[in-house]
Amino acid sequence: MESLPRSEVLLLLDVQQGFDAPEWGRRNNPGMEECVADLLSAWRSSGRPIVHVQHMSTDPCSPLRPDQPGNAFKMEFAPEPGERVIQKRVHSCFIGTPLEEELRAAGHRTLVIVGLTTNHCISTSARMAANLGFDTWVVSDATATFDRVGPDGIRYPAELVHAIALSDLQGEFATVVDTESVLSFVESPLPYSTVRR
Repeated sequence: MESLPRSEVLLLLDVQQGFDAPEWGRRNNPGMEECVADLLSAWRSSGRPIVHVQHMSTDPCSPLRPDQPGNAFKMEFAPEPGERVIQKRVHSCFIGTPLEEELRAAGHRTLVIVGLTTNHCISTSARMAANLGFDTWVVSDATATFDRVGPDGIRYPAELVHAIALSDLQGEFATVVDTESVLSFVESPLPYSTVRR
């Protein structure tokens, strides 16, 4: 593939302040935000469509609950006017939201997924996107996760969790790429378009 189609969507999942809370534990890929920022800038400059997904947790202890400050997007990734915001309450951004309908109505067939967390909402949304027939890309260095304790009581480092989540997606549900590769595919600017509210 020499270039991305002009109608592909940058899907930013759960890039919210609550994921900076210490209760999540140790995170891998401290450069994630820089990569997401580079991609977001490229999409805005080229007029490609952008969708921000916001997790509205129903867990009473979650910093991502709508009544908590952590529910807000990280400041540097706040949606600009005209950029679509989808709110979800489960791991998949397609469940209980109008996302699939809006993407199809606008003729968007390719999704480039970034954000948090690799093994939860990124993986779940990518799997469902593929099953729904979308051409799905997951950007490895523009995603991240946290250490996880397994049912065996062993703490698995975030780097391993991240790598395995991506390996499960690669070739089966998505094409796993890095930021540099995606940016090299982005073509010249075109008139601004987005998935509308």
